[in-house]
Amino acid sequence: MSNTKSLKILYWLGFFMAISIAFPSYIKSSFLESFVNLNRIGLFFVGSSLFALIAINFFPYYIKKFTNYRLAIIMLVTQILGVMLLITTHSAFWAFVFFIIIEVTTYLIFINMDVFVERFTANPTTGRIRTLYFTFINLGWLLSPLAVGYLVGKENYRLVYLIAIIFQTIVLIIMLANRKRLEDHLQYEHHPTGATMKYILNNSNLRGIFAIAFLLELFYVVAVIYIPIYLHQYIGFDWKTIGTIFTFMLIPFVVLEIPAGRIADRYSGEKKILVIGFMILIALVTLFFLIKSTNPLIWGLVLFLSRCGAALIESMRESYFFKIVDVKDIDYINFFRNVSPLAYLIVSGLSILVLRFFPLQVLFLFLAIILLSGFYFVGSLKKIITKEKNEGHAKR
Repeated sequence: MSNTKSLKILYWLGFFMAISIAFPSYIKSSFLESFVNLNRIGLFFVGSSLFALIAINFFPYYIKKFTNYRLAIIMLVTQILGVMLLITTHSAFWAFVFFIIIEVTTYLIFINMDVFVERFTANPTTGRIRTLYFTFINLGWLLSPLAVGYLVGKENYRLVYLIAIIFQTIVLIIMLANRKRLEDHLQYEHHPTGATMKYILNNSNLRGIFAIAFLLELFYVVAVIYIPIYLHQYIGFDWKTIGTIFTFMLIPFVVLEIPAGRIADRYSGEKKILVIGFMILIALVTLFFLIKSTNPLIWGLVLFLSRCGAALIESMRESYFFKIVDVKDIDYINFFRNVSPLAYLIVSGLSILVLRFFPLQVLFLFLAIILLSGFYFVGSLKKIITKEKNEGHAKR
């Protein structure tokens, strides 16, 4: 019962945190254009990704030293200050600095959340709990684009960031109000980075699910940074239209993930669902490249179907990974969340070169080709029997 109440709190924390991140996510590349040219926006994401990789690498040490709860509070306060400073500056240099602070703390806060959720998760219900947690997060994302489309108006991007601060503050208040429930005194395991990487590379299950997570993050990076720009500047949709399309496209994350998690728990069906997810995603990303239509209904349908594939992959990524690790394995959890900044780093760096020689839509074709490797990595995974999780989680 205590775990159930704690998980409900964490679900709502994930919901409000997601809103605070989702509000500026789809407009941040356009917002950054007020500081630098389009072909230099990638530098902001390269910088934030590099610093995130460094910060995540040292994060297990600080979790062990300060506890997960205290570090989560520190990260939240730092993020709120970073957003406040970003919306008040008109300097490209300081915008770069504050943007990095916001992006890095976002990664770290969700690692804190991962540790919280895993701590209160019973082994046989990993798929259901993880997908329910992600459904609350995705509800936050679902509610945001439509609101942002109306709020932006005449490029009023700073207002969007200001509203994000309100939701970050709500998260902080909830965490402080539930200190006794969330405070932890676990003895976390922490090992050198080299040893952790070696073990991951030598473990086919961890290696495979890490690769799958990385491929999904590549898709998310392209979707978050370049799809809004493409629809706004190349196709010609206004922000209200884009907001409506994005709200519709995010519905699969809310509708599909919980059923997928239940199926995975009951039938150990992660691998089959992953294959279906990759088939859908690759086909639809290819259509991103091929479609030249300016009809918002067509784009809404294509983006919706692409998220059906992404939702299936995301739910199985979470279910499979947290069935083979335990809450004390913070090194693995850290590295698992490292794939997101790594994806931002690679996509941002390569896009700077690609956009010098090719039109923007060529990025979608490159992405579809890369995603084909997902079938190989799914095939490398071994079937996980849920009841064996206690004996089968990642060990050194």
